[in-house]
Amino acid sequence: MENILDKCCGIDVHQESLTACIMKGSGKGMYKEIREFSTFTDGIQTLGSWLREHEVIHVAIESTGVYWKPVFNILAEEHFDFMLVNAKHVKNVPGRKTDIKDSEWLCKLLKNGLLERNFIPPEEMRNLRDLTRYRNKLIATVASEKNRIIKVLETANIKLSSVLSDVFGESGSHILKALVEGETDPKKLTELIVGRVKRSKEEFIRALTGRVTPHHRFLIQQALDHICDIGKIIEKIEKEIQTITSKHIQEFELIQTVPGINSTVAAAVLAEIGVNMDQFPSDQHISSWAGLSPGSYESAGKKKVPESYQG
Repeated sequence: MENILDKCCGIDVHQESLTACIMKGSGKGMYKEIREFSTFTDGIQTLGSWLREHEVIHVAIESTGVYWKPVFNILAEEHFDFMLVNAKHVKNVPGRKTDIKDSEWLCKLLKNGLLERNFIPPEEMRNLRDLTRYRNKLIATVASEKNRIIKVLETANIKLSSVLSDVFGESGSHILKALVEGETDPKKLTELIVGRVKRSKEEFIRALTGRVTPHHRFLIQQALDHICDIGKIIEKIEKEIQTITSKHIQEFELIQTVPGINSTVAAAVLAEIGVNMDQFPSDQHISSWAGLSPGSYESAGKKKVPESYQG
């Protein structure tokens, strides 16, 4: 097999250590050295010095969780050509799994041009990606807290979700506040309803008749406080997102011209694919990268549905 690169390095990285393999030359005269380094900053800097000592520029590293990021962030500024590769695409021979063999295997694949480079967005887009993903996590946490409140209400036999389409709308918020403050009279709680509702007053009285204990009030109050605190954090994150997207206003507005995409989704799309489309050779390529193009699974003339696409 013809060598594409004369000097290269393969790195197998873990939480506390990484194993690096350097290969130089070809054939019987090929030089190979394997060393282990700490993933603390001083260890990664020592790795950089070792690579410079051997005049190695091309480096391949598996996209293992978040462990590859510090290595990339610390050494990328030193003009190393990092190739981030998908661990599933570079599986070693079964039964021969060690950190040393993994780093050596990565180096061999890189040296022979058999690795496919993963997309690493620029730092600004990576920051935006962190923000949008964190926002999604917080929104999911808010939904979880709201479900918790509804469960507590059901425990107290308050069927608020049966008579209100949005328990946390204006009417529901007034009722929850009154319940936390100790009001249990269903007639007085019904008077807190504002606007038009589909259910009758009698139905609301039945739904709001229950047994709310101090324990229930405490749980509801804690969940409401948590939702309020998360809302303040989301507001701060939104401002940070706006700061970044304002620098790419043309692309940001262009994405929103797609039906069904608002500013929130547009920021997430921008964070995931960036603004430079040169790294995607075609629209089919970006669709595949986004996981929207199922792979080919055919054997003995029969097409099979991958497990990841089964319901």
